[in-house]
Amino acid sequence: MGIQGGLGDALYAQGYDVSGDIQSLGVIGGGPAPLDVTPINKLAMKRIGGLRDGRMEFVSFFNPASGQSHQRFSALPTTDVILTYCRSTILGAPAAALNAKQTNYDPTRGADGSFTMSIKALANGYGLEWGNQLTAGTKTDTGAANGTGVDLTASTSFGLQAYLHVFAFTGTDVTVKLQDSADNASWADIAGAAFTAITTGPQAQRIQTARNATIRRYVRAITVTTGGFTNLQFQVMAVKNDVSVVF
Repeated sequence: MGIQGGLGDALYAQGYDVSGDIQSLGVIGGGPAPLDVTPINKLAMKRIGGLRDGRMEFVSFFNPASGQSHQRFSALPTTDVILTYCRSTILGAPAAALNAKQTNYDPTRGADGSFTMSIKALANGYGLEWGNQLTAGTKTDTGAANGTGVDLTASTSFGLQAYLHVFAFTGTDVTVKLQDSADNASWADIAGAAFTAITTGPQAQRIQTARNATIRRYVRAITVTTGGFTNLQFQVMAVKNDVSVVF
């Protein structure tokens, strides 16, 4: 696959699809803060990794309709929000997720009559995480169903993190959980990779497995239920760790 543009992307915020209200994303950044540890006997800078961090900064149009950008972002919640950026909405495509605090909602009225909002979200607890989409954008299940496996390359032993957005739900309960496979045919539940049971929406969740959990090559998202449901609209992305990660 060659060079791509940014057409057909998506942005999900705490169980709401706000993609149609977003003008641009200015920053999707993260990583460890570099710590300067240059001793006096060195002639160049020496650095080690510090605390993990992350942020998303984007501009939204003004849309006061129910469930859209103004209602979502103008509240400036003090609780954590989960944001997921999807580079296209194709199964297995890259996605970046952030457990964050929203820090602003700043309007700008241009001389041309435009009215847009600048929004920034800063990581809280985990830093920015890049992974792969286990659903092709929004997926709709009308009953318990198995998702399609995504090839995340070789097996690793450093666990994973996963993010879930629930856009709509009708029914008694449903649980979204992850399974892995060595051959994309024989599947087993991943220990610690089941989200909290869903009884209402919209909502969003983040989970992580044990730091030394073995994750096999293929991963998929499935839905199970005890009381039944008729409609679940959701999105899942997973971050399979290639190295040891501690939060």
